[in-house]
Amino acid sequence: MKPTRARYGVVALAISLAVLSYVQRVAISQAAVPIARDLHLNKAQMGLIFGAFGLSYALFELPMGLLGDRIGVRRVLLQIVLAWSAFTALTGVAWNVASMWVIRFLFGAGEAGCFPNLTRMLSVWLPRRERIRAQSMMWAFTRWGGAVTPPLALALITLVNWHWAFVLFALMGVLWCVVFSAWFRDDPLRHGSVNAAEADLILQQRALTIHVGQHNWLKVLLTTRVLLLTLQYFCFSFVWYFYITWLPTYLREARGQTVARAATLSVIPLLFGGVGSLLSGMLPLRIPRRIVALCGFLFTAMLLFVFTRITDVIPAMICLGFASFFSDITMPISWNACVEIGGPYTATVAATMNMLGNLAGFAAPVFAGFLLQRSGGNWNSLIYTMVGAACVSASCWLVLDPESRLSAPGQGSAAQMLDAQAETNSL
Repeated sequence: MKPTRARYGVVALAISLAVLSYVQRVAISQAAVPIARDLHLNKAQMGLIFGAFGLSYALFELPMGLLGDRIGVRRVLLQIVLAWSAFTALTGVAWNVASMWVIRFLFGAGEAGCFPNLTRMLSVWLPRRERIRAQSMMWAFTRWGGAVTPPLALALITLVNWHWAFVLFALMGVLWCVVFSAWFRDDPLRHGSVNAAEADLILQQRALTIHVGQHNWLKVLLTTRVLLLTLQYFCFSFVWYFYITWLPTYLREARGQTVARAATLSVIPLLFGGVGSLLSGMLPLRIPRRIVALCGFLFTAMLLFVFTRITDVIPAMICLGFASFFSDITMPISWNACVEIGGPYTATVAATMNMLGNLAGFAAPVFAGFLLQRSGGNWNSLIYTMVGAACVSASCWLVLDPESRLSAPGQGSAAQMLDAQAETNSL
């Protein structure tokens, strides 16, 4: 009997939600100019608004990851997607800096837990090789979704103004929830489209995600490997958030581009980053992922520095695109490391990485806003801090080994659990 392919439906749901989450969060960068004009905001205030998302996103990550590990991703994802879609729509009714900050903070709280729970969903439904490819495809499509958002948002803002544009983006989330609720099940064995052969294929991975008894999840999160994973992701995010917050403004002010041309050029880092994520999943498994991540961050640091020395805008943006390419090679590696290291704590470890890592989503745009305000618009000083962040990420991968998994108290490692499961299935 050939295995059915119901698990690929899960991949499609994961990719579509990942793209949706990025489209809705990136849209505000293109709307920043009309928002600042209509609400009379300066750069420091706009930086605070950008950072509100990252702050709440970080604060609510761990609770949502723990919840997904305990009650299942179906209930959690339905609730948070509906919540963040509601606050996407409400972005269009903000009337001053305080109201916009509160709405974006609540929007970030809604998006919290999305990717940790998607990671757990893929780890439950897919064998290891397919999981790695699915992670790379998911992050590639999120980047490309983010890449098309600036021109899409500009078109919608031009057509219906920025207020109604956010309402239209919110409706996409409601549509996704309808499809997800009708089709998805937490347990693949309870899905009507999964036959016995596909069930056997999926069960080979089940040992990595089942819970056995009560474990001290806090002790797990304080291990050196999880802390290093978190630090490298924080520094990665510090660089990446520039692309979806301040880049359009940088292109207009530092490079003298028009609004339309800045929107077009802003897609380059996300387009290149998507290719990097996709390539990461195609690399042979025999190549150590820590080496790939180390080289990716080193090339990122070098290219960001070179970017500050190029005067022509097109070559400079190509250089920035390649910096994003090498940085995003590490994305599937980081998220797959949450499964490799965490085992039965997959969503919790992933939530911790995304929670503390995405504090950069708050720190980076706010830091940039105050730095630009105090330095009179010295953009290169901001780029140099991004170079330093990439170097810190590279140093973490000198010692970080994602293939060395955590052991639950009183249990073997996740690898030993998987070997035992395979041995049982062969008897």
